[in-house]
Amino acid sequence: MSLLVIAACLAAGGLIGFMGGVLGIGGGLIAIPALVLLMGMSQQLAQGTALIMVLPAITMAVRKYNQQTRIDKRVAAAGAAGAVLFTWVGARLALGIDSSVLRRSFAVFLFFIALFYVWQTWRAGRVAAGNQKHKEKAATQTQKPTRAAPAFTPRRASVLGMLCGTLGGFFGVGGAVLAVPIITSVFRLPQTTAQALALSMVIPGSTIALITYGWAGQANWMVGLPMAIGSLLFVPVGVRLAYKLPERKLRASFALMLFATVALLAFES
Repeated sequence: MSLLVIAACLAAGGLIGFMGGVLGIGGGLIAIPALVLLMGMSQQLAQGTALIMVLPAITMAVRKYNQQTRIDKRVAAAGAAGAVLFTWVGARLALGIDSSVLRRSFAVFLFFIALFYVWQTWRAGRVAAGNQKHKEKAATQTQKPTRAAPAFTPRRASVLGMLCGTLGGFFGVGGAVLAVPIITSVFRLPQTTAQALALSMVIPGSTIALITYGWAGQANWMVGLPMAIGSLLFVPVGVRLAYKLPERKLRASFALMLFATVALLAFES
């Protein structure tokens, strides 16, 4: 591999790591379509190669998130335990199907996740507007008590980990993408807290997925390692920015990035 290609992989890894740190997804959603489009990789090879970059990046991101707000280790550990076995199952399924079918499935999955984020962002805007509208009436009217969100317990995290592990193994990066909107909408945790928990839950499963893809020869280490190094340099910058952005803008940015990824995958097909 030429020095120019290595430099390009380092630069690409830096950009992907920065965006992954901001959005809390480890950058794999950007790396996979980029590897297919720019380097002509099959979907399976792109997913395995992206995992080489994603695993150290999400580990770094979790460390930075934990420095900002302490992660509930019991919940994260339970989610990770639920994900481990099911990640291997998902990876084996992905390695056994046609690359174009896997790519289209990946695009459909991301499209619906993006739609969910658009709805969530729109709903948050309506709620904020409604709260502002009723502020003047609060002093004279009795407010109905708001229904408390269910607690995100280790048992619930374990069940979520099983679902996210299957998707993470099948798509390479799907686990955290699905976990974040579920944690924010069902359990009503802040976006950055959800991102930190989701990434913590997928680290062991991502390790299993990388071993599975690598064992099957579906991981290019000469491309993945320079991208991992570049990513590690810029993940902390992205995480710091994530804590400065308004939550609605963070959700909107996440959705826009998913739609852009779907467009890339449709172009590749």
